Amino acid sequence: MTASASLPVPRRTEAAAAAPSQAARPTARAAKPAAAKAGEAERPPPRRSPPKTLGNPPGLASALPSLAFAAVVAAALIYGWQMRDEGHLTPEAGVGYWLGIGGASAMLLLLGYPLRKRLTGLKILGGVTGWFRVHMMLGVIGPALILLHANFKLGSLNSNVALLAMLTVASSGLIGRYLYGRIHLGLYGRRAQIAELQADVAALKGAIEGGLSMPADFLAALDRHAERARSRHSGALSSLFTLLRLRLASLGLKARLSRVAERHIGAEAKRLGWSWRVRRRHAKTVRTLLQQYLAAINKTAAFVFYERLFGLWHVLHLPLFAILLFAAVIHVVAVHRY
Repeated sequence: MTASASLPVPRRTEAAAAAPSQAARPTARAAKPAAAKAGEAERPPPRRSPPKTLGNPPGLASALPSLAFAAVVAAALIYGWQMRDEGHLTPEAGVGYWLGIGGASAMLLLLGYPLRKRLTGLKILGGVTGWFRVHMMLGVIGPALILLHANFKLGSLNSNVALLAMLTVASSGLIGRYLYGRIHLGLYGRRAQIAELQADVAALKGAIEGGLSMPADFLAALDRHAERARSRHSGALSSLFTLLRLRLASLGLKARLSRVAERHIGAEAKRLGWSWRVRRRHAKTVRTLLQQYLAAINKTAAFVFYERLFGLWHVLHLPLFAILLFAAVIHVVAVHRY
């Protein structure tokens, strides 16, 4: 009887011990969200990687053929310049004469690229990209051979006019090559589009918004600055003024918005209890994205300007080449007839 009466005692003790543990479980569960919130305060928001920019510079390996070609042409011109008074080359006969024939033929073959680009029936002769490579090489080889043919000296009136026209066309070709590289992706790449550049701007703004919840006036200032670059201007001169105005405005805007971002990050750090390291990381991220955003805006405006300038260059380059052909024909006829 005594033993049976003492049996429930351990059960009550186990129940009493289990009750505090069960009561402690909600407390532990309630503590987990609090700890999670505290961890979120220290953990920075997820970062968005900035968009890939267009027109990345090519590597050294891809530039080696062009560098080797330029080195060979430069070496030949330097050697010809140093030997110009030795009498080894004369324009009238021998190697000097055939250098003139080769240079004139190279300049005439320059017409192959525009003809291939405009006449679809010439597809059997190769792709446009290959013809453009040949066009670039002939545009350097032709003038170099003509300079060696002339032995770096002036001659008769008709030869001087032909030489001046050739040098003018060659200089115009170098300018066109520079403008081409500003609106295309690489030397032989496809032409960039203004929509792609504007997409980069929008992606960078999204990265800024995703990094921190920036104030409304901060984002509105970015939109106003981008809107100035979106306005399409009809002329190259007005596009140039827009580009210069945007670049000057970017300097002041960057300084002003950096201060706004610093104040906002400081307020967020106090509210969420960030450490000094997290706060500094946020500030650095926003500064980097802001700099990339303004650079993308300037690149968009520069693209519009170079696109207009490239169109004007086309209008001027074709008449210059026609003058060169006319002067070359007059020179060849005069040399062989008189």
